[in-house]
Amino acid sequence: MSSRQPFQINHHEILPGTRQTVDIPVSTLSDHTPVHLSVHVIHGTRPGPVLFVSAAIHGDEVIGVEIVRRLLKADGLDDIAGTLLAVPIVNSFGFLNHSRYLPDRRDLNRVFPGLSEGSMASRLAHIFMTEVVQRSDVGIDLHSAAIHRTNLPQIRLTPDNERLAALGRAFGAPVMMNSKLREGSLRMAAKAAGIDVLLYEAGESLRFDELAARAGVSGILRVMHHLGMIGAENLPEAGANPVLCRDSRWYRAPAGGVFRGYLTIGDTVEPGTSLGAVSDPFGEVEAEVLSDSTGIIIGRTNMPVVYEGDALFHIAETPRGDAAAEGVSAHLDAAPLYDEDEII
Repeated sequence: MSSRQPFQINHHEILPGTRQTVDIPVSTLSDHTPVHLSVHVIHGTRPGPVLFVSAAIHGDEVIGVEIVRRLLKADGLDDIAGTLLAVPIVNSFGFLNHSRYLPDRRDLNRVFPGLSEGSMASRLAHIFMTEVVQRSDVGIDLHSAAIHRTNLPQIRLTPDNERLAALGRAFGAPVMMNSKLREGSLRMAAKAAGIDVLLYEAGESLRFDELAARAGVSGILRVMHHLGMIGAENLPEAGANPVLCRDSRWYRAPAGGVFRGYLTIGDTVEPGTSLGAVSDPFGEVEAEVLSDSTGIIIGRTNMPVVYEGDALFHIAETPRGDAAAEGVSAHLDAAPLYDEDEII
């Protein structure tokens, strides 16, 4: 029998060696339907760190929900060291409305750490901080690109944080990038509370993407292994070592019109590579978009209709683009993880 104490959250006690979904009251919809922050807690019999994994802070970024679902079905989680707090949907309001934002028109990831008596967004941020983040030692926050864009699986690191750099390497996404902390973001609030948070970006909002899902689940499991929470049994193999990119750049539409992209995420580029072209609907005027750097495409628009200045391609500048592309291939070639027949 374990000598560990139960894990306490929202007046619930989760005994060592058990798992339970805890519903934390958040608010009530206008039709009197209650809204909860649902946290699945797996409390191991052996001591170890507390890791939170969160998704859908932006309600339309649904790929993280699928990643958490697959994670919770992974082998070996019933015998973990430490405690896993899995929150598949932080922003239930946005999730139900297929929206990035909350009904009060605020971006939840700009109001952390929140206030207990603030706006709707502020109250939700406060509950998530106090009930989940501040009970943890480290976190992984799952995101995707905005609507009509898609991202290559990538890790965003807090600059000058060696622990997160090590966790990022363990995660094994094709690309890692330093990303400054934004005022009001979960990462900034967590850092102020002494908790390191790894940010995962992949896929497109309101869409499932198999590469993004596989890379996300595999990466979380490898981080858990790095933290000593799970053993190496059934651990997905890492692909090529992730490439750390120091800088990136968005290439924008030189004119409004119809956009044709020639390349996609994971493709490598060099100076002079043709990324795509924007033309008027008659095809009389055409402006080609050329790369002037060496690197790998980590994001792109999926919209063929663009205005002048619209973001088209996001390129991480690195001479090791081919190495990052190998990491993409490794995830695509890997055996399916869980319930792939359910993916549409």
